[in-house]
Amino acid sequence: MEQVIWLNNQINEFAWGTFGLVLLLGTGILCTVITKLFQITHIRHWWKKTFGIMRNEGRIIDDAGALSQFRTFCTALCSTIGTGNIAGVSTAICMGGPGAVLWMWVAAILGMMVKYAENVLGIYYRRRNSEGAWSGGPMYYLQDGLGSKKGCRGLGKLLGVLFCIFTMLASFGIGNMGQINKITINVETTFLSEVSHDLFLGAPKVNWLIGFVLMAAAAFIILGGFRRLAAVSEKLIPFMSIIYMVGCTIIILMNITKLPAIFASIFRFALGPAAITGGAAGTAVQFAFNTIKNGCKRGVFSNEAGLGSSVMAHCNTCTREPVRQGMWGIAEVFLDTIVICTMTAVVVLGSGAIDLNTGLVKEGINDATLVARAFGNVLGRPGEMFVVFVIILFAFTTVMGWSYYGAKVTEYLLGVTCGRIYRFVFIVLVAFGAIMESNLAWDISDTFNGLMMIPNLIGIVTLSPLVIKLTKNYVDRRLKGKEIEPMLSYDPDIQKDAARALKAGKS
Repeated sequence: MEQVIWLNNQINEFAWGTFGLVLLLGTGILCTVITKLFQITHIRHWWKKTFGIMRNEGRIIDDAGALSQFRTFCTALCSTIGTGNIAGVSTAICMGGPGAVLWMWVAAILGMMVKYAENVLGIYYRRRNSEGAWSGGPMYYLQDGLGSKKGCRGLGKLLGVLFCIFTMLASFGIGNMGQINKITINVETTFLSEVSHDLFLGAPKVNWLIGFVLMAAAAFIILGGFRRLAAVSEKLIPFMSIIYMVGCTIIILMNITKLPAIFASIFRFALGPAAITGGAAGTAVQFAFNTIKNGCKRGVFSNEAGLGSSVMAHCNTCTREPVRQGMWGIAEVFLDTIVICTMTAVVVLGSGAIDLNTGLVKEGINDATLVARAFGNVLGRPGEMFVVFVIILFAFTTVMGWSYYGAKVTEYLLGVTCGRIYRFVFIVLVAFGAIMESNLAWDISDTFNGLMMIPNLIGIVTLSPLVIKLTKNYVDRRLKGKEIEPMLSYDPDIQKDAARALKAGKS
């Protein structure tokens, strides 16, 4: 067991350590440069084509085998908006100081274009499965994109298979049992602390009860197919996002006089707390590195830019334009990190748990309960219960999202029928997530989560010339009004149908 733990730690450090983060940030810089800072220079355009059409055009479906742009967006947000938006942010600040928030923003700005590139390639290389539904994701642009390059056919297929294996394994742990375990602990601690903890098969009966209730809820949604999952997402994601942002706004307004000091601390401590100076120069450098690392890492944990997961949901959109769906990827990272994570960070920094003069965490602070404590300081017990309720929602929607990702990669590896079998296995594991206690399973699944990133980023980097062509083609046609042939799909038949739909006025 010690050897397993040691090996997992080594691989985890490789995937989520310096190499992984440099690869991720490097890919973000590359995607930003080759698109000429699209997320900034065309902010008005992508905002108009995403948030600006949510209530109208974004809800129109003109493809029987697809979903509306808004519903696809909500489905992708299922796994993106999660406990990382709450616990992840407080962990980043406790480990890296207030300055970690700045690096979280940097990772998000670069991550916008990573997710943009993922979506652009995902739409360009998607295809219909045997049931007529769209299938897309990193495994397809690795197989047909990277694999189409000279001498890379076997490499593209291998990386696609590895991505699918890593995703499937991660879906059982960090996408299922890990989230269910968080829900169980929060429900038991907050609402059922006085209930008898009699054991059944070695675990508390109350844990089994919570597990079966969650399993029943998951089964109702997941076995209803992707359309039911998407329909629930369309209602649940806006609701939980808005109530959390409203709650944060109330706390921020109650501490509004602290805002200048909060934002000053974020920029002042971007390279480590000022308290670590003088003779401790080596320590200061190490802390500065930890600040950057934790800010970037938690940003990635939250918005999943670079993992290649949410592109599988985005590929179900009815839009034919790869760049149009790429802009929804930008919007996804913006909402998740720039908006929600920033609000959490301001709440945490205004809670009094962080010394804004030194940037250091005060003694006795538990980062896991920091946000609940911040709400509790202002609203009392109801504030703490509110945070627990939000965490439950965030965690459960993450389970919903990962159930789809796992099914899609299983479909790629073993076929549509095995994709259905996967869903049953996934649902059964929900109950076990409520009774498991070992952290090793979560640590291992976290490692697989990070390993997903490597083949995906290799695919994006090698296919960056195509991202340039697709972006230029869109900008020339849509923004500059040039009469040129649209680039919509690698497949001639899909290209022809999509071009015909565009001429008919369908996006």
